[in-house]
Amino acid sequence: MHADLYRSAVSIAQFPQTPYPEVAFAGRSNVGKSSLLNRLLLAQIARTSQTPGCTRTINFYLVEKSWMWVDLPGVGYAAVSQHQRQGWTQLIRTYLQHRSQLRLTCVLVDSRRVLGPWDMAIIELLENRESPFVVVLTKSDKLPLSALQRQQAQVESYLQQYRYVVEVLPTSARTGLGRDALLAIIRRYCMAPV
Repeated sequence: MHADLYRSAVSIAQFPQTPYPEVAFAGRSNVGKSSLLNRLLLAQIARTSQTPGCTRTINFYLVEKSWMWVDLPGVGYAAVSQHQRQGWTQLIRTYLQHRSQLRLTCVLVDSRRVLGPWDMAIIELLENRESPFVVVLTKSDKLPLSALQRQQAQVESYLQQYRYVVEVLPTSARTGLGRDALLAIIRRYCMAPV
């Protein structure tokens, strides 16, 4: 898939005004967001690092000249000041609450962890906005299949009261697990009428 970095934004004023439907990727630092984006695109477009918190801007990628994928900064483990962390959080919340082009949000959660307060805050925000979201379980290759199935079932059970959760989907940037399924969901929501 062809993708280009369209714009990086550090403020609301820098968000591009385009006609393209958008899919956002949100998750804590070190969840593997950039790696998953690269795997989905089969290209090294998003910067990856061993150091959590590499994504420090909201990055808009124009994909197939048809839709925009939006890589939101990770919050949590990154070694940044409290002030900067609060700024990122507010920017992310503003984007998710008010972006009219947003069609779907992929909420990335490490498959080896439970849903944390930050994950739930994002999920609650999307639910209140009546905005569809997928919970993407990353790094699923690091769990035995039985443990992964238990984790998926536990998250699905926990989220059964939420109306706007589309799916809980195990993925792996290393093996490609879940790639086709996630792309199919993204296409479905990006091509749906507003």
